[in-house]
Amino acid sequence: MNIRTDLAVESFPDDSLPEGVHRDIRGRFFDITEITIDDDSCLESIGKGRGTYITFEGGSLSRFSDDYDGMAMELADELRRLVPEGDILVAGLGNSDITPDAVGPQTVSRVLATRHLREELSQDGDPFLTSLRPVSAIAGGVLGQTGIETAELLRAISEQIKPAGIIAVDALACSDISRLGTTIQLTDSGISPGSGVSNARRELSERLFGVPVIAIGVPTVVDVRTIVRSLTGIEPHSGLPDIMVTPRDIDRLTERASQLIAFGINLALHPSLTLDDVKGLF
Repeated sequence: MNIRTDLAVESFPDDSLPEGVHRDIRGRFFDITEITIDDDSCLESIGKGRGTYITFEGGSLSRFSDDYDGMAMELADELRRLVPEGDILVAGLGNSDITPDAVGPQTVSRVLATRHLREELSQDGDPFLTSLRPVSAIAGGVLGQTGIETAELLRAISEQIKPAGIIAVDALACSDISRLGTTIQLTDSGISPGSGVSNARRELSERLFGVPVIAIGVPTVVDVRTIVRSLTGIEPHSGLPDIMVTPRDIDRLTERASQLIAFGINLALHPSLTLDDVKGLF
Protein backbone atom coordinates (compact mmCIF):
# COMPACT_ATOMS: atom_id res chain seq x y z
CA MET A 1 0.00 0.00 0.00
CA ASN A 2 1.22 3.49 -0.85
CA ILE A 3 0.95 5.06 2.59
CA ARG A 4 1.95 8.69 2.85
CA THR A 5 4.34 9.21 5.72
CA ASP A 6 7.64 10.92 6.42
CA LEU A 7 8.29 8.89 9.58
CA ALA A 8 10.77 6.02 9.48
CA VAL A 9 9.16 4.49 12.56
CA GLU A 10 5.96 3.99 10.53
CA SER A 11 7.89 2.33 7.71
CA PHE A 12 9.11 -0.38 10.12
CA PRO A 13 6.09 -0.92 12.37
CA ASP A 14 7.02 -4.35 13.80
CA ASP A 15 10.03 -6.23 15.11
CA SER A 16 10.73 -8.14 11.88
CA LEU A 17 13.28 -5.67 10.51
CA PRO A 18 14.94 -6.18 7.12
CA GLU A 19 18.62 -7.02 7.03
CA GLY A 20 20.73 -3.92 7.63
CA VAL A 21 18.04 -2.14 9.66
CA HIS A 22 18.46 -1.80 13.43
CA ARG A 23 16.20 -0.44 16.18
CA ASP A 24 17.09 0.94 19.62
CA ILE A 25 14.59 2.06 22.27
CA ARG A 26 15.45 4.55 25.01
CA GLY A 27 14.39 7.90 26.44
CA ARG A 28 13.42 9.49 29.72
CA PHE A 29 11.16 12.42 28.88
CA PHE A 30 10.27 11.14 25.40
CA ASP A 31 9.80 7.59 24.17
CA ILE A 32 12.74 7.55 21.75
CA THR A 33 13.06 5.06 18.90
CA GLU A 34 16.27 5.13 16.90
CA ILE A 35 16.24 3.30 13.56
CA THR A 36 19.56 2.93 11.77
CA ILE A 37 19.67 1.89 8.10
CA ASP A 38 23.07 0.65 6.97
CA ASP A 39 22.64 1.18 3.21
CA ASP A 40 20.23 2.41 0.53
CA SER A 41 18.48 -0.93 0.00
CA CYS A 42 15.21 0.49 1.42
CA LEU A 43 15.32 3.69 -0.62
CA GLU A 44 13.22 2.48 -3.55
CA SER A 45 10.67 0.52 -1.49
CA ILE A 46 9.93 2.97 1.34
CA GLY A 47 11.88 6.09 0.42
CA LYS A 48 14.26 5.85 3.39
CA GLY A 49 17.98 5.75 2.60
CA ARG A 50 21.08 5.10 4.66
CA GLY A 51 21.15 7.05 7.91
CA THR A 52 19.93 7.44 11.46
CA TYR A 53 16.26 8.21 12.16
CA ILE A 54 15.39 9.21 15.74
CA THR A 55 11.72 9.50 16.69
CA PHE A 56 10.59 11.30 19.86
CA GLU A 57 7.07 10.39 21.00
CA GLY A 58 5.19 11.96 23.88
CA GLY A 59 1.99 13.79 24.65
CA SER A 60 0.49 16.50 22.49
CA LEU A 61 3.09 19.12 21.64
CA SER A 62 0.35 21.75 21.66
CA ARG A 63 0.33 21.60 25.47
CA PHE A 64 3.13 22.58 27.85
CA SER A 65 4.14 19.38 29.63
CA ASP A 66 5.43 19.29 33.22
CA ASP A 67 8.52 17.67 31.62
CA TYR A 68 8.96 20.48 29.07
CA ASP A 69 12.45 21.44 30.23
CA GLY A 70 13.59 17.83 30.21
CA MET A 71 12.09 17.30 26.74
CA ALA A 72 13.98 20.31 25.34
CA MET A 73 17.27 19.13 26.83
CA GLU A 74 16.74 15.54 25.70
CA LEU A 75 16.06 16.74 22.16
CA ALA A 76 19.22 18.87 22.33
CA ASP A 77 21.32 15.92 23.53
CA GLU A 78 20.19 13.74 20.62
CA LEU A 79 20.67 16.51 18.07
CA ARG A 80 24.15 17.27 19.38
CA ARG A 81 25.22 13.73 18.46
CA LEU A 82 24.48 14.36 14.78
CA VAL A 83 25.66 17.95 14.29
CA PRO A 84 29.26 18.41 13.08
CA GLU A 85 31.66 20.92 14.59
CA GLY A 86 31.89 24.33 12.93
CA ASP A 87 29.49 26.83 11.37
CA ILE A 88 25.87 25.71 11.00
CA LEU A 89 23.11 26.92 8.68
CA VAL A 90 19.58 26.45 10.05
CA ALA A 91 16.91 26.49 7.33
CA GLY A 92 13.18 26.77 8.00
CA LEU A 93 11.31 25.00 5.20
CA GLY A 94 7.68 25.63 4.39
CA ASN A 95 5.12 28.37 3.94
CA SER A 96 4.66 30.75 6.86
CA ASP A 97 1.22 31.75 5.51
CA ILE A 98 -0.17 28.19 5.82
CA THR A 99 -0.29 27.20 9.49
CA PRO A 100 0.32 23.41 9.15
CA ASP A 101 3.33 24.20 6.94
CA ALA A 102 4.77 26.94 9.16
CA VAL A 103 6.81 24.81 11.59
CA GLY A 104 10.07 25.58 9.77
CA PRO A 105 9.72 29.37 9.50
CA GLN A 106 8.40 29.71 13.07
CA THR A 107 11.29 27.62 14.41
CA VAL A 108 13.91 29.67 12.59
CA SER A 109 12.45 32.88 14.01
CA ARG A 110 13.55 31.63 17.45
CA VAL A 111 16.99 30.30 16.48
CA LEU A 112 19.90 32.36 17.80
CA ALA A 113 21.86 33.62 14.77
CA THR A 114 25.46 34.33 15.78
CA ARG A 115 27.56 34.19 12.61
CA HIS A 116 27.91 37.98 12.55
CA LEU A 117 28.88 38.30 16.21
CA ARG A 118 32.43 36.99 16.07
CA GLU A 119 33.66 39.78 13.82
CA GLU A 120 31.54 42.51 15.39
CA LEU A 121 32.48 41.61 18.97
CA SER A 122 36.04 40.46 18.49
CA GLN A 123 37.36 43.83 19.62
CA ASP A 124 35.28 43.77 22.81
CA GLY A 125 36.87 40.49 23.81
CA ASP A 126 33.78 39.17 25.60
CA PRO A 127 34.70 35.47 26.07
CA PHE A 128 31.09 34.35 26.43
CA LEU A 129 29.78 35.96 23.27
CA THR A 130 32.80 35.10 21.14
CA SER A 131 32.60 31.46 22.27
CA LEU A 132 29.19 30.99 20.68
CA ARG A 133 29.19 28.78 17.60
CA PRO A 134 28.65 30.69 14.31
CA VAL A 135 25.05 30.01 13.28
CA SER A 136 23.09 31.40 10.33
CA ALA A 137 19.30 31.15 9.99
CA ILE A 138 17.11 31.45 6.90
CA ALA A 139 13.44 30.91 6.04
CA GLY A 140 13.27 31.37 2.29
CA GLY A 141 9.65 30.51 1.57
CA VAL A 142 8.44 27.95 -0.97
CA LEU A 143 8.60 27.64 -4.74
CA GLY A 144 5.12 29.07 -5.21
CA GLN A 145 6.09 32.24 -3.33
CA THR A 146 9.58 32.84 -4.70
CA GLY A 147 9.90 30.92 -7.97
CA ILE A 148 13.08 29.42 -6.51
CA GLU A 149 13.51 25.81 -5.42
CA THR A 150 14.52 25.54 -1.76
CA ALA A 151 17.48 23.38 -2.79
CA GLU A 152 18.66 26.07 -5.22
CA LEU A 153 18.38 28.81 -2.58
CA LEU A 154 20.20 26.85 0.12
CA ARG A 155 22.90 25.70 -2.27
CA ALA A 156 23.61 29.30 -3.28
CA ILE A 157 23.79 30.36 0.38
CA SER A 158 25.99 27.38 1.27
CA GLU A 159 28.44 28.16 -1.50
CA GLN A 160 28.79 31.67 -0.09
CA ILE A 161 29.04 31.02 3.65
CA LYS A 162 30.39 27.42 3.51
CA PRO A 163 28.75 25.90 6.61
CA ALA A 164 30.04 22.67 8.14
CA GLY A 165 26.48 21.37 8.31
CA ILE A 166 22.83 22.25 7.67
CA ILE A 167 19.83 21.78 9.95
CA ALA A 168 16.55 21.75 7.98
CA VAL A 169 13.26 22.10 9.89
CA ASP A 170 9.97 21.20 8.22
CA ALA A 171 6.40 20.04 8.81
CA LEU A 172 5.88 16.33 8.14
CA ALA A 173 3.08 13.92 7.30
CA CYS A 174 2.28 10.74 9.22
CA SER A 175 0.03 7.73 8.68
CA ASP A 176 -0.95 7.00 12.30
CA ILE A 177 -3.29 9.68 13.56
CA SER A 178 -2.01 9.18 17.13
CA ARG A 179 1.36 10.59 16.03
CA LEU A 180 -0.21 13.76 14.66
CA GLY A 181 1.25 16.61 16.70
CA THR A 182 2.80 14.26 19.27
CA THR A 183 6.01 13.24 17.48
CA ILE A 184 9.32 14.75 16.42
CA GLN A 185 11.63 13.07 13.92
CA LEU A 186 15.35 13.80 13.73
CA THR A 187 17.49 12.30 10.96
CA ASP A 188 20.92 12.76 9.40
CA SER A 189 19.72 11.49 6.00
CA GLY A 190 18.38 14.85 4.79
CA ILE A 191 14.87 15.56 3.60
CA SER A 192 12.70 15.83 0.48
CA PRO A 193 10.35 18.75 1.25
CA GLY A 194 6.70 17.90 0.57
CA SER A 195 7.29 14.18 0.02
CA GLY A 196 4.69 13.15 2.60
CA VAL A 197 1.96 15.09 0.80
CA SER A 198 2.94 13.94 -2.71
CA ASN A 199 4.52 17.29 -3.56
CA ALA A 200 8.17 16.32 -3.26
CA ARG A 201 10.72 18.97 -4.18
CA ARG A 202 14.42 18.45 -4.76
CA GLU A 203 16.12 16.46 -2.02
CA LEU A 204 18.21 18.31 0.55
CA SER A 205 21.04 15.97 1.50
CA GLU A 206 24.78 15.59 1.88
CA ARG A 207 24.89 14.40 -1.74
CA LEU A 208 23.74 17.83 -2.90
CA PHE A 209 25.55 20.12 -0.44
CA GLY A 210 28.68 18.16 0.38
CA VAL A 211 28.07 18.62 4.12
CA PRO A 212 25.80 16.77 6.59
CA VAL A 213 22.11 17.72 6.42
CA ILE A 214 20.17 17.04 9.62
CA ALA A 215 16.39 17.22 9.27
CA ILE A 216 13.94 17.87 12.11
CA GLY A 217 10.19 17.76 11.70
CA VAL A 218 6.79 17.39 13.35
CA PRO A 219 3.82 15.65 11.69
CA THR A 220 1.09 18.24 11.27
CA VAL A 221 -1.01 16.55 8.58
CA VAL A 222 -2.29 13.08 7.70
CA ASP A 223 -3.90 12.01 4.43
CA VAL A 224 -7.50 10.84 4.80
CA ARG A 225 -6.84 8.00 2.33
CA THR A 226 -3.94 6.89 4.51
CA ILE A 227 -6.22 6.92 7.56
CA VAL A 228 -8.71 4.68 5.75
CA ARG A 229 -5.99 2.29 4.61
CA SER A 230 -4.43 2.13 8.08
CA LEU A 231 -7.74 1.48 9.85
CA THR A 232 -9.31 -0.93 7.35
CA GLY A 233 -6.41 -2.42 5.40
CA ILE A 234 -8.25 -1.87 2.13
CA GLU A 235 -7.91 0.64 -0.68
CA PRO A 236 -10.26 3.63 -0.26
CA HIS A 237 -13.07 4.18 -2.71
CA SER A 238 -11.90 6.09 -5.79
CA GLY A 239 -14.46 8.79 -5.10
CA LEU A 240 -12.98 9.67 -1.73
CA PRO A 241 -11.59 13.23 -1.91
CA ASP A 242 -7.83 13.70 -1.62
CA ILE A 243 -7.89 15.56 1.69
CA MET A 244 -5.17 16.32 4.23
CA VAL A 245 -6.38 16.33 7.84
CA THR A 246 -4.79 18.55 10.50
CA PRO A 247 -5.50 18.93 14.26
CA ARG A 248 -8.12 21.39 15.38
CA ASP A 249 -5.59 23.26 17.53
CA ILE A 250 -3.06 23.53 14.70
CA ASP A 251 -2.20 27.17 15.49
CA ARG A 252 -1.17 26.33 19.03
CA LEU A 253 0.52 23.10 17.95
CA THR A 254 2.66 24.85 15.33
CA GLU A 255 3.67 27.62 17.73
CA ARG A 256 4.60 25.39 20.66
CA ALA A 257 6.24 22.61 18.64
CA SER A 258 8.35 25.23 16.85
CA GLN A 259 9.38 26.72 20.18
CA LEU A 260 10.42 23.33 21.57
CA ILE A 261 12.47 22.51 18.48
CA ALA A 262 14.11 25.95 18.52
CA PHE A 263 15.06 25.51 22.18
CA GLY A 264 16.57 22.12 21.35
CA ILE A 265 18.55 23.58 18.44
CA ASN A 266 19.86 26.52 20.47
CA LEU A 267 20.93 24.26 23.35
CA ALA A 268 22.57 21.76 21.00
CA LEU A 269 24.53 24.39 19.07
CA HIS A 270 25.52 26.52 22.07
CA PRO A 271 26.41 24.24 25.02
CA SER A 272 27.47 27.25 27.10
CA LEU A 273 23.84 28.43 27.21
CA THR A 274 21.40 27.18 29.84
CA LEU A 275 17.74 26.55 29.15
CA ASP A 276 16.90 29.70 31.10
CA ASP A 277 19.29 31.65 28.84
CA VAL A 278 17.54 30.27 25.77
CA LYS A 279 14.07 30.99 27.14
CA GLY A 280 15.08 34.58 27.85
CA LEU A 281 16.21 35.22 24.27
CA PHE A 282 12.76 35.07 22.66
